[in-house]
Amino acid sequence: MRILIANDDGIYSPGLRALADVARRFGEVRIVAPDVEQSSMGHAITHSRPLTIRATAIGDHAAFRVNGTPADCVTVGVADWGNVDVVLSGINLGTNLGNSIWHSGTLAAAKQAPLLGLRGIALSSPTADDPPDFAALTPWIDQVLDLLIMHDRCPLVNVNFPTVPRGMRWTRQSVRHYDGRVVPGHDPRGRPHFWITTVPLEPPEEGTDRWAVEQGWISLTPLRLDLTDETALAEAERRNPT
Repeated sequence: MRILIANDDGIYSPGLRALADVARRFGEVRIVAPDVEQSSMGHAITHSRPLTIRATAIGDHAAFRVNGTPADCVTVGVADWGNVDVVLSGINLGTNLGNSIWHSGTLAAAKQAPLLGLRGIALSSPTADDPPDFAALTPWIDQVLDLLIMHDRCPLVNVNFPTVPRGMRWTRQSVRHYDGRVVPGHDPRGRPHFWITTVPLEPPEEGTDRWAVEQGWISLTPLRLDLTDETALAEAERRNPT
């Protein structure tokens, strides 16, 4: 089995190395990741310039850095290596829960996989001032990969680890609302700038990804690329048949 690993934190992220170290138990691993951090890049694709791929020393892994986005890395990595079976993205330094799925570069790399006919798995872990304790998480990472690579085989799954896991739960995406506050300020030269912040307005719904992680569970959320609102579509066709 060929396993391509990407991320959005950049080629030198400790989460990337931790994931590759565990993933090699399940097959042949190749890392293809951005040369600089690309957090919150979303599913951007570079088409206005050529991309380069360069070998990089990451332990004893076959690793390469790309001067592009997370989705670029998966596209280039699959084309360059060939015959990839599954794409792993992460482990991200910070969770990707609820609404953050929309703009996450980690999720974008995983989503690019099913667009190419492959399986994609995004993995994220909470972080504060220090990186997560990946050594302590290793047995849980192994369990998650064993389930999703060897047994369940969902096309696209978003995985989020709590700081200290107590087990795994299948969840749905949280859709609670946020206060999208913009905080104005000035740089050292007096020029205006803005910080975009988000503050949750509602508690997490039970059974969702955010709720599970807050309760100490590893959240496993199956996702799909088709965003069609089937209920709204049926109602629109009923009201205004064409």
